[in-house]
Amino acid sequence: MPEFAYDSFGHSLRKPPTPAQYNWITGALDFLPEQLALPLPPIDDTILPGDDRAILLATENGSQLFVSGFGLFIGKKSERVIVKQGKSVCAQVPLMRLQEIIIGSRGVSFSSDLIEELCERGIRIACLSSSGKPFALITSPMLTATVETRRAQFAAFHNNTGGDVCRWIVAGKLHNQEKLLLYFAKNRNGEKRHALESAAASIRRLRRSALGTCGTTPDDLRAELMGLEGTGGRLYWQQIGNLLPGDLGFSGRNHQGATDAVNAALNYGYGILTSHVWGAVMNAGLEPFAGFLHVDRSGKPSLVLDLVEEFRQPVVDRAILSWLNKGGQLNLQKGLLDGESREAVAERVFRRLVAVEQHRGKQHQVRSIIQMQARLAASTVRGLRSYRPFSFKW
Repeated sequence: MPEFAYDSFGHSLRKPPTPAQYNWITGALDFLPEQLALPLPPIDDTILPGDDRAILLATENGSQLFVSGFGLFIGKKSERVIVKQGKSVCAQVPLMRLQEIIIGSRGVSFSSDLIEELCERGIRIACLSSSGKPFALITSPMLTATVETRRAQFAAFHNNTGGDVCRWIVAGKLHNQEKLLLYFAKNRNGEKRHALESAAASIRRLRRSALGTCGTTPDDLRAELMGLEGTGGRLYWQQIGNLLPGDLGFSGRNHQGATDAVNAALNYGYGILTSHVWGAVMNAGLEPFAGFLHVDRSGKPSLVLDLVEEFRQPVVDRAILSWLNKGGQLNLQKGLLDGESREAVAERVFRRLVAVEQHRGKQHQVRSIIQMQARLAASTVRGLRSYRPFSFKW
C-alpha cells in the first residue's frame, strides 16, 4: 500500500506499525501480537457510566472527576483519562477538561503514566479515606519550588503578622457562621427565625471580640481566640440541630468518630474541602504543616486547617444542611456513609466549589477564591498585603 493513500472520506489508509517492545536482556525488539484497538470517541467527548462509579462535575474552567468503587482502574489513553472495571471501559474524560481527580473509596488503582501526564499538566490527584479524610495529594513538586515564601512564613509565626492572621482566621469563621444562620432564617418565621437571628447577633459580638484580642504572636493569642471560636461553635451548632429533621439523629457536632449520618456527611465534605485547600496552599508556595492558629503536631497540616476555617460554612455546611432540610437522605454502613451517600455529599460540595460568589468586587468561583486566599496568605507573610478572610454573602 502506498505510504500516503486515502479513502473517499479523506481518512488515511496507511497501516499502523506493528507494536513492539524493547527487550532489555537481548537488546532486540520483540514484536507483539496485534491487539484490537479500543474504540474511543473524539478527543473532546466525555463518556460516563450510568451509575455512580465516576462522576464528572463539569464547568467552563475545568472539571473534577470523582471516582469511587472497589476494583476500578484509572489510566491514560492518548489524550484521555480512562476508568476501567476489569477489562471494560466505564468512563472516558479528555485530559484537557480536567482540573482534579478525586479518589473517593478504597480499591481504586491508577497508572504511573497517568500520574506523569497529570503532573505535567498541573492536575492533582486527591485520595480520600472512607470517612473523607485526605490521606494523599499527588501533584508535581515543581509547583512548590520557591523557598522565599516558606522562610517568610516561618518568621511570621514569631511576630505580629502571624498574630494578625490568627485574629482574622477566627473572625472570618465567626462571620460566616453568623451569615449562614441568617441565610437559614430568611425562609423561617416566628420563634425559629428569632432564635437564629439572636444566635447570629451573639456570634457577631464574638467576632468583634476576636479582632480586639491583645497580644502579638499566635502563641500569645491562641487560647483566647480558641475560646471565642468554641463559644461561637456551640451557638452555631445548637441552632443547626434545631433546624434539622429529628429523624436524622443529630445531637451536636462530632469531629471524629461520628456515630450519626449528619456528622459523617459533614466530616466527609470537610475532607473534600481540605484536599482542595491543601492543593491551593502548595500552589501558593506555602508550607502546609506550619500554621498559625492550629498548633503544630506531626502529620497535622496546620496551615491547611487554618485556611479551611473560613470556607466550612459557604462550601460544606450550606450544601449539606440545605439538602438535608429539603429531605435529603443519608445511610450508614458500619459507622460510615455508604457509597451512594458519599457520592451525594461529594456532588453537592463540588457544586458549591464551582458556585460563583462576590469577592474583592468581582464574581469568582469559590474554588478560585480558595486559591486567591492562599496566595493572599503568601503575600501576607512576605509583608506585601494584610490578610482578610473570604466573607460569605447571604
